[in-house]
Amino acid sequence: MAFVLTGTAGIWILVVCPPSGAETVLHLNHAVMSAAMILMIWVIVSDVAVWAQVALFTVLALALLPALRRASDGARRADLVGHLALNAAMIWMLAAMPLLMADVHPGGLEGHAGHGSAAAIGAAADTPGWAITVNSLFVAVCAAGVVWWLVQAAAVRTHRLPAIGHGLMAGGMGTMLFLLPA
Repeated sequence: MAFVLTGTAGIWILVVCPPSGAETVLHLNHAVMSAAMILMIWVIVSDVAVWAQVALFTVLALALLPALRRASDGARRADLVGHLALNAAMIWMLAAMPLLMADVHPGGLEGHAGHGSAAAIGAAADTPGWAITVNSLFVAVCAAGVVWWLVQAAAVRTHRLPAIGHGLMAGGMGTMLFLLPA
């Protein structure tokens, strides 16, 4: 449900009150990332589709770099760094999923690639320690993003929906990353 909300909000903002520049990239990023997360939950995609998504999220991250360079205040800079970190987490999730879910086989899956299935229980035992460490760092990054964007939502005097949506996306991604090797 979190990804349906964030994707809908991203599309709504793009269509109803189109932003410009980096804001367009941010909302497009959320819409595409939400769709990718929903797809990831329900379908095991081929290697080509995974690497196409990795390329897409890399391009979206690179498109944010000029805005980061131009950002004048610390809050805007931190916001953009948070988005770049979420893109890195998404790229990690896509690329590392087979490694993090070593014991999960397509024949006995429930939902996305074994999330919540009995087959996933033994996966963490076969996952290399370095991969679990990197994954844990991305979970922590997502948790920090949740805190950052919830504080921003409470602090702003204008529209809170974007900050709440960013926090919801970070929370959903962190949850999925946490569940991958479980």
